[in-house]
Amino acid sequence: MSDVERESMEFDVVIVGAGPAGLAAAIRLRQLALRTGREVAVCVIEKGSEVGAHILSGAVMEPRALDELIPDWKDKGAPLNTPVTRDKFLFLTESNAIRLPTPPQIHNRGNYIVSLGNVCRWLAGQAEALGVEIFPGFAAAEVLFDEAGAVKGVATGGMGIGRNGERKAHYEPGIELHARQTLFAEGCRGHLSKRLMETFGLREGVDPQTYGIGVKELWDVDPARHERGAAIHTVGWPMDSRTYGGSFLYHMEDNQVSVGFVIGLDYENPYLSPFEEFQRFKTHPAIREVLEGGKRVAYGARAINEGGFQSIPRLTFPGGALIGCSAGFVNVPKIKGSHTAMKTGMTAAEAVFAWLGEENPASGEVAAYPEALGKSWVWDELRRVRNIRPSFHKGFWAGFVYSAIDTVLLRGRAPWTFRNRPDHAALKPKSECKPIAYPRPDGEVSFDRNSSVFLSATNHEEDQPAHLTLKDAGAPISVNLETYDAPEQRYCPAGVYEIVEGDDGPALRINAQNCVHCKTCDIKDPTQNIVWVAPEGGGGPNYPNM
Repeated sequence: MSDVERESMEFDVVIVGAGPAGLAAAIRLRQLALRTGREVAVCVIEKGSEVGAHILSGAVMEPRALDELIPDWKDKGAPLNTPVTRDKFLFLTESNAIRLPTPPQIHNRGNYIVSLGNVCRWLAGQAEALGVEIFPGFAAAEVLFDEAGAVKGVATGGMGIGRNGERKAHYEPGIELHARQTLFAEGCRGHLSKRLMETFGLREGVDPQTYGIGVKELWDVDPARHERGAAIHTVGWPMDSRTYGGSFLYHMEDNQVSVGFVIGLDYENPYLSPFEEFQRFKTHPAIREVLEGGKRVAYGARAINEGGFQSIPRLTFPGGALIGCSAGFVNVPKIKGSHTAMKTGMTAAEAVFAWLGEENPASGEVAAYPEALGKSWVWDELRRVRNIRPSFHKGFWAGFVYSAIDTVLLRGRAPWTFRNRPDHAALKPKSECKPIAYPRPDGEVSFDRNSSVFLSATNHEEDQPAHLTLKDAGAPISVNLETYDAPEQRYCPAGVYEIVEGDDGPALRINAQNCVHCKTCDIKDPTQNIVWVAPEGGGGPNYPNM
């Protein structure tokens, strides 16, 4: 589409993504504008059908950043309704659960079990009350650059384009959103953030980002089996000692339980299926006793940043910045990232606000943002735990022992830094691995993919260009099937990829309609051949209460 076909809108700041980081940045910008009497026009665009539709997290929330952003959040009705009352940490064998001391990082006194989607819906209301314009259902499909190569905003994707690229009768071109600064808060493995890192070399001199895949369900459980405020974590079974993974079981309000499993995407065996491991996990006696007799009401999956401090890229570039999980600010040992994401958004907002007030800024790059972040509690928090996740590259027990030493004896002050490696490079050929025999779902606590995806309320307009694209159409068979037995059939938690037999032999079928936007394929594909791009705005999952 040529630029002349698109209308444009002008703002001081455009924010891509209505998650915790993006909404915190928008709120802080408008707070500062109202406090100083300056007019700052702020717009947030969100690819989900509504704010919160694509938000998925465990989640236990540490309210530290929220306390700073909106000190009277309790009086304003923020949906942090369930304080954590008890922590429990278990090591699972196939049939037993051994209670261990809870690691200091996941002592949750003062934290809250929440639906992060509902928290974002509430934050959006606070932002709109301050004058922020929020446009859900509009996917940022393209970064716009000015003549000097600086970012000048984004363009949303056109609506009503057929799968072959033709314009349908109801076609509407995208809209250009121009801004003096554009903040990218797309979440983990954001597709525009990924391009910006390549364009501006933002990853030069830092470690590769690494990831986990989190698969989650929401259950209505028997009140007799419910303990509101209990936060339970497990390690061990069903993972082997070479594979990083663990679970959470959070007892929310209204007799609901949030249950999920996270597996590091640096796993080696191409036959491993994160979805099937999660289903198998729920059959453990200690977990089954909570879920049995209940009803599964929601399902979803999402990639999670795990690289930590040494994988944080350069955060700014001419015309914009990365905030939140677009840059990777998750505290993995804490199993939390919303508080750090919010603080990065707030810090960026404060720096951008000051930059906007300069009569003739010396540069289009807001250097004050990373400088301020380096002096904040976020930087210190992540630096102290930087070695814990990479210590598990040597196996579970090596990581477990090192983590105890780093936390208790070294207190995060080790003079060394362990390095990260890209997740896709960890996969071994099928010839070096054994297939995994997963049990059939029992329909009581374990289920199949199709019924799970149905509960995610995922929907895409079928007649649209593919948003799961291949650099090399032949690689899925010549490389993935031949060498790794088509691992995309197993690492995708939504059944998007399958190998089918045709007259010309095996071929890869992509069922893009099922995609829950977890980004696992974009991360784990062994040749980095699969590239996730934005589908039509409003497509994807519609998560309730997740």
